Amino acid sequence: MPTQPTTATPPAPVVLRALEEADLDKLCQLDTEPAVSEPHQWFGFKNPQARRRRWEEDGYLGGDYRMLAVALPDADRTFAGIVSWRTVPWGVPEGACLEIGILLWPEHRGRGLGTAAQRLLADYLFETTAANRLQATTGADNIPEQRALERAGFQREGVLRGVGFLHGAWRDGLLYSRLRGDAAPAVS
Repeated sequence: MPTQPTTATPPAPVVLRALEEADLDKLCQLDTEPAVSEPHQWFGFKNPQARRRRWEEDGYLGGDYRMLAVALPDADRTFAGIVSWRTVPWGVPEGACLEIGILLWPEHRGRGLGTAAQRLLADYLFETTAANRLQATTGADNIPEQRALERAGFQREGVLRGVGFLHGAWRDGLLYSRLRGDAAPAVS
């Protein structure tokens, strides 16, 4: 009897998980080492101990600003970066609009992990919150992030003129959104 061909779903290139204590040293580098968040997200030195205190307080899972680790699906669950979200104040009712963000460590960029992580985060937020709108902003010159957002099902809405100060100059940003009712993006 002939067997039916199976179309196995390939394993996800990343998983999302809660931050762990072992992640804190790498996470604190965001505040002390420009190369970790360059070229698009370095906004100056900050107190790295504030991140440890926040993790000890609620593991970055409480309050208005929340964060998860982006991890590889290997045995060690290698810490590849972070995704975050916060409530946007003008959403009605409160929590109807969330703004997301992502940062992958330099050694994990350019492999499609950002697209996968943002898809997972959108799915997670639509499953666990009442949010109807997810939005993300990125620099007008950050072409890799624009592509990742579009592949993750986000639509470009417009230019935010002079919205961010980076590397000594005011820069334009782009606003993207994905609504709960939007068609899910095709997995490539």
